[in-house]
Amino acid sequence: MNENKIAVLTDSGSDIPQNLLDKLGIYQLSLSINYKDKSYRDRIDITPEEVYERLQIEIPSTSLPTLGEIHEMLEKIAADGYTHVIIPVISSGLSGTYNAIRQVCSEFHSIRTAVIDTKNIALGSGFLSVYAAQLVEKNLSFDEIVAKVENKIKDSHIYYSIQTLQYLIKGGRLGRVEGIIGSMLQIKPIIACDNDGIYYTVAKVRGRKQSINKLIEIVQDIIKDKKNYYLTICHGYAKEEAEMVKEKMKPYIDNAALFMEGQISASLGVHTGPGLIGIGCFDLGD
Repeated sequence: MNENKIAVLTDSGSDIPQNLLDKLGIYQLSLSINYKDKSYRDRIDITPEEVYERLQIEIPSTSLPTLGEIHEMLEKIAADGYTHVIIPVISSGLSGTYNAIRQVCSEFHSIRTAVIDTKNIALGSGFLSVYAAQLVEKNLSFDEIVAKVENKIKDSHIYYSIQTLQYLIKGGRLGRVEGIIGSMLQIKPIIACDNDGIYYTVAKVRGRKQSINKLIEIVQDIIKDKKNYYLTICHGYAKEEAEMVKEKMKPYIDNAALFMEGQISASLGVHTGPGLIGIGCFDLGD
């Protein structure tokens, strides 16, 4: 029997659906969406839909949880009786969240912590928190879970097709994505995080329909021989297209150990703009 009481903490940029956070008892820190006149906590005070609807009027900025909010969350987890907490966080190459959490954890001694840089974003990162929570349920030790989660970073993937690069450019998140002039030629890049957790171009496809088909093809290629995997189809203000993708991916959804879907969080939507389609998978192995 495991003597330790282990919690899992994630951030709202990891995009885990609320029903799954509740079911697995995962704690969540919110990133902030900042308008000129007011700041909102992602998924608490503002919905992704509200952010998309206001993009024409103002493109907000985003910021990470404050050191005070992180400290408060750790206090709450300790007060809830946990002795250990595993914290898989969105890529340090795209956000300062990982470094901020690590800084607070280094000074917080009433609970043992492991902060994990997932080198990914959205459910590409969130998969690792879900996996950690499922390992906690299996009663593995803290060190075993941390090692297993770190070992699985390479098996978590999420790929995006976006309508325009203008939001990535404005937010300074372009990373290694090429082809800024591509918008003139209807070139739609497929984007993912590389091994350093920075955006790069996986493929360049002409036209929206072809880019979504390419997205499907990339993920199907990864999971076609896999028996045990998580799958996600997510979107940014593009529900109808996401439903169409879901139809095409139906056999893979039926075979998934876990399927997650929905709108990406507002903190990600700010940087990608409307019209995002994302497909992600996580290979659990045998």
